[in-house]
Amino acid sequence: MMFEGVLTKMQTEYTEPVNYYLVFENNYINFNQLIDKKIAIKFIKFECLSCHLDKPIYRQGFCKSCFFETPKAADWILKPELSQAHLDIEDRDLTYEKEVQLQPHIVYLANSSSIKVGVTRKSQVPTRWIDQGAHEAIEIVEVPNRYLAGITEVALKDHISDKTNWRKMLQNDIIDEDLPKYRETLKQYIPEEVLPYFIENNTETHITFPVAAYPLKPKSLNLGKTPEYEGVLKGIKGQYLIFEDQTVFNIRANEGLVVNIHVAP
Repeated sequence: MMFEGVLTKMQTEYTEPVNYYLVFENNYINFNQLIDKKIAIKFIKFECLSCHLDKPIYRQGFCKSCFFETPKAADWILKPELSQAHLDIEDRDLTYEKEVQLQPHIVYLANSSSIKVGVTRKSQVPTRWIDQGAHEAIEIVEVPNRYLAGITEVALKDHISDKTNWRKMLQNDIIDEDLPKYRETLKQYIPEEVLPYFIENNTETHITFPVAAYPLKPKSLNLGKTPEYEGVLKGIKGQYLIFEDQTVFNIRANEGLVVNIHVAP
């Protein structure tokens, strides 16, 4: 089987285990069905996710000029505390910013390599946790806009990490934690204006991933340095493909690259 298209974040289905789909313009790949099969990946060219031109990808799937112009790459994406749509203040495109920022957001705890705090739109639960490779997660607050979620995350970052150790996550070097207990401990640090949105009683969400074997020493595939790669797929976790020779390939980090993927019969 042969597939070709521009890489974008894998679509997921919250099942037991998670189902992963790489969607191209005219077809798609269900990677769960390809575990233990040999896969060849070849870099073809770039295709910016905004202008669709063959220009080197700068960040987040965009060429350099688009990265500094598209509202989909504005600073408030990674720093939600910078959101200003609730004040009717435009950054790059107020219509888009209102559409994204002025909807329910969740501040959560997720355990992938260790416990971390994060922010996501309510509509992205549990997708966001799946993308981070979290095996368990829980909501802390549900607020009406991105700004309130952002200032909550900033307040909690002084007391708990907001980062994921990708190597530890892929090695499955994890410990089950009592997330409701952590949530209660962190309540005291939530900004006063957000406290009415604190979620008092809810349970952890548990996620399992389709992995036959975890890597002991994961090494990241860089298509810029190694434009052709072949290996046996052993699993998928987060947005990573995991191969038998310890190679891992982060689909999300390679958005905007056009690749050819060949699956051996």
